[in-house]
Amino acid sequence: MIFDAIDKKLLTYLQEDSKQTNKELSLKLNLSVTAVYERIKKLEKEGFIESYVALVNKERIDKAFVVFCHVKLVQHSQEFVIKFEKEVASLNEVLECYHISGDYDYLLKVIVKDMAAFREFMVKKLTTINHIGSTHSMFVINEVKHSTAIGF
Repeated sequence: MIFDAIDKKLLTYLQEDSKQTNKELSLKLNLSVTAVYERIKKLEKEGFIESYVALVNKERIDKAFVVFCHVKLVQHSQEFVIKFEKEVASLNEVLECYHISGDYDYLLKVIVKDMAAFREFMVKKLTTINHIGSTHSMFVINEVKHSTAIGF
């Protein structure tokens, strides 16, 4: 598949607002509606577009307390890694989880209502996962930039 400048522009527009009509996109890209439709279908089929989502306002749903939590496992065996990843993936409070290099093994992005809710999450959920050696948490004071769009 050829991935060209028009595809990049199309992806940029869709990341800004995926509810734009093919007619609106065709006017922006100077293409026919059919050409836009075919490009979108091609990008979906080839895996460039994975899904379409609604971005929810954290404050409106009372989940604006964001915490980044480092996690260190007691051991780096395949069994411990697989079990930890499976268990952490099931926690609704964890929006993102990355296996990282450095002093800690994982970085979690956690979103809850407030400090009390975070403490409950730590005590009743995260630290009950076997094989966690230690954690280190950092609380977000102010969100300077947040984007879901990938630039081209």
